[in-house]
Amino acid sequence: MPWNEALSGDEPRYLPRFSHLYVEEGAMEDPVTKRLLAAFPRAQVVPIAHYKDVFNRRRQNILLQHRCQNLIVAGRREKSVFPGAPVCQSFGNEHFYYCSSVMNCLYDCSYCYLKGMYPSGNLVVFADLDRIFAEVETLLAKFPVYLCVSYDTDLLPLEGLLGYVSRWCAFTKDHPGLSIEIRTKCGRQDLFASLPKSERVIFAFTLSPKEVISSYERGAGSLAERLLAARAAKDAGFPIRLCFDPMLALPGWERAYGELVEETAKTIDLAGVRDFSVGTFRISDQYLAALRRCEPGCALVQYPFVTDHGTCSYPPALAKRMEEFLAGELRSRDPEAKIFFWEEPAT
Repeated sequence: MPWNEALSGDEPRYLPRFSHLYVEEGAMEDPVTKRLLAAFPRAQVVPIAHYKDVFNRRRQNILLQHRCQNLIVAGRREKSVFPGAPVCQSFGNEHFYYCSSVMNCLYDCSYCYLKGMYPSGNLVVFADLDRIFAEVETLLAKFPVYLCVSYDTDLLPLEGLLGYVSRWCAFTKDHPGLSIEIRTKCGRQDLFASLPKSERVIFAFTLSPKEVISSYERGAGSLAERLLAARAAKDAGFPIRLCFDPMLALPGWERAYGELVEETAKTIDLAGVRDFSVGTFRISDQYLAALRRCEPGCALVQYPFVTDHGTCSYPPALAKRMEEFLAGELRSRDPEAKIFFWEEPAT
């Protein structure tokens, strides 16, 4: 499947995606760069000294850039692998890290923390994946590593363009001390049978109510597509994680999330799911301030959140009620479900 056909529900854009490719001069001869240039022969190629010269410019319009995204190709970085953030779940792993081989996402979710984290809506691809592998190997020489490789992007809809998912699967298979999570909202079902198999590659599917997907997750796979993709990954031999995270306090959230779990259980045997992630929306106060400026008309991000030690989230009583409701819906269908919560160990 061509990479761009993997996008479902994508809205019309003002300009074709990737009409301009900004390429660091030091990355021009990299095989990944050549692959990207071949994929977009009509794109205007602009040599640059450093990706931040374009990506970190001031006063960029992130919403407009998502409608006509451009691609920035970067070369080497000093560091790419970092300890997991406090607002992210470690799933009980002591040595929890994340890395970014791509920055930003093809999808345009209104509540995405990336709009508060990054100054641009354009994509950055780091062509030095082998150097990132070497950095992971340095950590593996010290201890086993649990690594999230798809937090700052969604790698699956880019697979036909980059091939990074396949490379991460092969790398993990060859390194017994490594486990990785690949999180996604993609509806691709054709990919998993051809990937290198490893029980230490966890595909984590973010599941949202239909009204959230249609109103706030522009370009992402539909709920039906994501569920079928999750089932395809499971059938291909990969462990899957189903993420009801972030839960959003939209009007009628109990009905919406009850229907979400019901449809999930109709498509996937919950007893065969590795584990579940449940958590309400949370974001750093700095990211929220920038996200609110970016999405002034989005009620979800304008909610009067409570701030505690720099993290903004729903009032504790509401967050607890939402998470307990979702966990109850899961356990009513699978009493043995292994559920992870943001601030709690597995139960």
